[in-house]
Amino acid sequence: MDMAMGLVALSAGIAIAGAGLATALAQKEIGAAAVGAAAENDKMFGRGLIYMVLPETIVIFGFAIAYLLFSKIG
Repeated sequence: MDMAMGLVALSAGIAIAGAGLATALAQKEIGAAAVGAAAENDKMFGRGLIYMVLPETIVIFGFAIAYLLFSKIG
């Protein structure tokens, strides 16, 4: 494994880690707000659940970038 392959693998790891951290930070704030809203009004549970799922797309984008980078290695 030469230096270029190692850098591509490192870049893929950074892409996934960055996406995971960004999702965690987003869900921290959204989760607290969703629980508070659902505690006051039962009808807000579904909307809060949808808002909790939206940041997960960031992780999917991170996996897509990592896949594209790993395809360069092979």
